[in-house]
Amino acid sequence: MTENPLERYRNIGVIAHIDAGKTTTTERILFYAGKTYRLGNVDDGTTVTDWMPEERERGITIVSAAVTAEWKGYRINLIDTPGHIDFTAEVQRSLRVLDGGVVVFDSVQGVEPQSETVWRQADKYAVPRICFANKMDRTGASYERTVQSIRERLGANALEMQIPIGEESSFVGFVNLLEENAVLFSDDLGVEPTVTEIPADLREIAAEKRATLVERIAELDDDLTIKFIEGEPLSLAELKSALRKAVLANKAAPVFCGTSLRNKGVQYVLDAVIDYLPSPLDIPPVEATLVRDGSEVLRHADPSEPLSALVFKIVTDPYMGRLAYIRVYSGTIKQNSSVYNASKDKKERVGRLLRMYADSREDIEELGAGDIGAILGLKFSFTGDTLCDPTNPVMLETITFPNPVLSIAIEPKTKADQDRMSESLIKLAEEDPTFQIRQDEATGQTVIAGMGELHLDVLVTRLLREFKVQANVGKPRVAYREAITKPISNFSYRYSKQTGGHGQFGHVVIDLEPLANGSGVIFENKIRGGAIPKEYFSAIEKGVLEAAESGPLAGFPMTDFKVTLVDGSYHEVDSSEMAFRTTALLAVREATEKAAPVILEPIMKVEITIPEEYTGDVIGQVNARVGNILGIDDRFGNTKAIHAEVPLSEMFGYATELRSATQGRGVFTMEFQHYSQVSDAYMKKILGRIYG
Repeated sequence: MTENPLERYRNIGVIAHIDAGKTTTTERILFYAGKTYRLGNVDDGTTVTDWMPEERERGITIVSAAVTAEWKGYRINLIDTPGHIDFTAEVQRSLRVLDGGVVVFDSVQGVEPQSETVWRQADKYAVPRICFANKMDRTGASYERTVQSIRERLGANALEMQIPIGEESSFVGFVNLLEENAVLFSDDLGVEPTVTEIPADLREIAAEKRATLVERIAELDDDLTIKFIEGEPLSLAELKSALRKAVLANKAAPVFCGTSLRNKGVQYVLDAVIDYLPSPLDIPPVEATLVRDGSEVLRHADPSEPLSALVFKIVTDPYMGRLAYIRVYSGTIKQNSSVYNASKDKKERVGRLLRMYADSREDIEELGAGDIGAILGLKFSFTGDTLCDPTNPVMLETITFPNPVLSIAIEPKTKADQDRMSESLIKLAEEDPTFQIRQDEATGQTVIAGMGELHLDVLVTRLLREFKVQANVGKPRVAYREAITKPISNFSYRYSKQTGGHGQFGHVVIDLEPLANGSGVIFENKIRGGAIPKEYFSAIEKGVLEAAESGPLAGFPMTDFKVTLVDGSYHEVDSSEMAFRTTALLAVREATEKAAPVILEPIMKVEITIPEEYTGDVIGQVNARVGNILGIDDRFGNTKAIHAEVPLSEMFGYATELRSATQGRGVFTMEFQHYSQVSDAYMKKILGRIYG
């Protein structure tokens, strides 16, 4: 089936904080693997994986790009992910389908806030990873300090695999501790590194560090521990095998060093990907749920098992149409075959199968277990959907995404733009699950919501440029939510409407109760017996969810409450699905008004890194923005990191204020933390703005 046996596959992602050098590292991997013949550069806008005009202009990665390359007889499916917190969904969905990760660190900064976020996401999906201390040629770079920060801030068992030779601008190579050799890079492209003996001035420290490394690897394997205690020599093959097992079990994270921009060290990271990261056969079989009876089954990375695959990304290509990126977990998928989408209960026709190379591609006949590729021609499939064998339908665990926290109103300039805008927004929402569209009932405007200012800015730019929509764009607004604080029992609502012919009749009795933060909207049916026929239950649930789209106070979406259907009645002739949907909608709207509704606002986790002398000023800024200081850490080079929680509504324009207060030397990152109830005074202010 495949040119490479499965043990020679590696599905890996390059993940890191913004600006740590992920895309540059990916470019070097492609160059050394013979996929490109010139080195792409982020600053020049010539990279392969950052192919969108917005990415090239801003010098950042926005969408994760999938690329396939070969290295020493191994096939590497590589995904370059974004580092900016606004695009966290891209990282999340990539980690869901990857087997291993290369985490890139800026060796001047060590562990940065977003490195911590992606590390925790990788922990959640139990993705084995290796680390690369990049930018070793920069002033202030330190391999040892980077390893130390990985241990302290991430709690990882970081193993120093190398010793740098030279530092900062004089960095020329490194000592490989396990192999006991030195590697020097003399040519600019780094294609032919020189492997030599360890320099005399480093032999003593190399011997010490190797002894420590061997001891730490031996501790990870019972057999090696016994040999080590008994003083027996451990071979290189034994050490590598034990380290591989430890990495696969997430018990160790080997750290390598280099500089991607100066072409030093990337080949050794590729070697480590092959030596220590898993093939599809090394990861546990994926758990799936049988559609027919809800029982659990396991799907192994075996082409002879029934097909199971997960759609992890949708891309609208201006020339080819709708591309669905998939990871095949078991079985094979062939061109022009039929598959079953278990999430949507629909049959899909597989058009062309493609092996992706960022925005270019090659046609292939089939994709087998353990592989990643793209399908052209799927109509109903979206991110998180399961594709499977029609005769053996299963559901894989879907991917959950955070809710958007910021919104803007957008209006088309002409009638022609109106239709084009609707189509384009739907395409963008299909691609990005954290991007949401709704109509504002009060103003009739289209409101789009996303994860942050940069996220929305990029989406609007794509709308205007890529989809050629002329539109007026409003100012960003905070995506507030509404919730209830008081339970309501046995709330009875009767809906009766007489029109010509059949009337409309529905009657429901519901309980309403507030839930913990982050619970969402839950519907439960407790009717037993025939008070309401069961064919109306799904219509009632739809009505409940529709009511939750607009709260009683200011029309913000409602969250964190449970509706329990306890009783009701129906009419033989006048009751219908439509009638019960309307009944549930109006019942929930009326009940929530009586349940002491409140407004919730998004609270952001903010980390501000500044030179020490500005600490007092910046703490004053945070306090003035109703922030709560959680702690202050010391960072390298006389800098401090301030951790705080601040309402999102107070963070507009903060970047400019921070720059002016710190002479341009302060930086901050923020990510959504949780929703919190606003004070009564602030609630009056919000309602005053809306109702004037």
